[in-house]
Amino acid sequence: MRKILLAAATAAALAPCAALATDGYFSHGYGMQAKGRGGASTAMTTDSFGGAVNPASMAFVGERLDLGLDWFRPDRSAARVGSAGGTGALDGSANGNETQDFFVPEFGYNKMLRPDLSLGITVYGNGGMNTDYAGGQLDQGICGGGAPNGVRVNLLCGTGNLGVDLSQLILAPTLAYKLTPEHSLGISPLIGYQRFKAYGLDAFAAISSDPAHLTNKGYDTTWGAGLRIGYFGQPLPSLAFGAAYSTKINGKFEEYRGLFAEGGRFDIPENWNIGLAWKPTSKVTVAADYQRIYYSKVKSVGNPSNQPGCAPVFPAGPGVGDGCLGASAASIGFGWDDVGAIKLGIEYEYNSALTLRAGYNRSDNPIQARDVTFNILAPGVVQNHLTLGFTYNVDKSSEITMAYMHAFKNSVSGPATNPYFNVGGTETISLSEDSLGIAWGWKY
Repeated sequence: MRKILLAAATAAALAPCAALATDGYFSHGYGMQAKGRGGASTAMTTDSFGGAVNPASMAFVGERLDLGLDWFRPDRSAARVGSAGGTGALDGSANGNETQDFFVPEFGYNKMLRPDLSLGITVYGNGGMNTDYAGGQLDQGICGGGAPNGVRVNLLCGTGNLGVDLSQLILAPTLAYKLTPEHSLGISPLIGYQRFKAYGLDAFAAISSDPAHLTNKGYDTTWGAGLRIGYFGQPLPSLAFGAAYSTKINGKFEEYRGLFAEGGRFDIPENWNIGLAWKPTSKVTVAADYQRIYYSKVKSVGNPSNQPGCAPVFPAGPGVGDGCLGASAASIGFGWDDVGAIKLGIEYEYNSALTLRAGYNRSDNPIQARDVTFNILAPGVVQNHLTLGFTYNVDKSSEITMAYMHAFKNSVSGPATNPYFNVGGTETISLSEDSLGIAWGWKY
């Protein structure tokens, strides 16, 4: 129990470092072994990260401790062309990489209370998003609003840098029970911590229901709760099946109630996953998962950014209507669709000390052309991921695992819809990513 509490406290302290954007803004995998397999792990029992994927798997994991750190490096950019009636007066481009390197902690622990019952905890970075664009692309006078020429502003006509920083950390204590020697059920209460800030969104004050709580408020935090349940079965020695479901985890950013729908509400979305693991030979395992994430059910994420009934109000002030930022469930969001992710992985036991891994992850793109402007802040458009990894057994009780992921560059273009001025033209957002992680596992 002391180990569990210490690990949970350490992971909570590291939470501000978490920032991901792969399957939407969820991680492509949880646990370094899964990350080497493209994220496929619902029907695998090789580490103690079941609380993040399938709680039932923990009944077959045995007694072990896993501790890892993932270095994550996204490359995000945005550009506008053909603005101002084709004159290009409001054209501009910038990369969002002023902050570029992120470090994501992970921790898992499992204890067998008896041969058919386990108790453990998984602590992991669920996901997040970060963009940080330098200012100075546009002239404030050209942007409008009566400002003088010569004052440089960011790509969305706000002052200073432009961006957001969202990180999410989840603590998942997990109880798993073997119904039979081949089948188990598991449950994980989920304790979610989120941290967020936004800056450089001054131009959107004209459509905010609460401009004083729209931008430049520093970091705000929120805690919430949810639940994950799972099933694991091994009908044949060479074949395993798993399935899990997670409720949403509630959250609300009071300091950004003029930005997010429902007065600042920002839940971690409901999701489910299923998976198979097949051993065609004693040395080879093939794993396949499918995950579905319901971003559209979180109003601040899923509502379209072109909600009807919203018109700019000058000067900006409260009460501009439900179709604008903040306010009610009908307010503007990022327009994200639900995402389905296919995760395929293979493991090969090269010898008794070394296991090699490779994987592929293909996820839907949640962002439509109509919502590109708002998603300059959150360009989570990558779809194709390739992964590699290995585990090396240092001795009978300890192992080192490493995993690498590359998400290939993807772009989405759409009409510019900044509400502050009639910008016109076409905007494009782009994203690619790399990550490299290392973990230590101890079987005791």
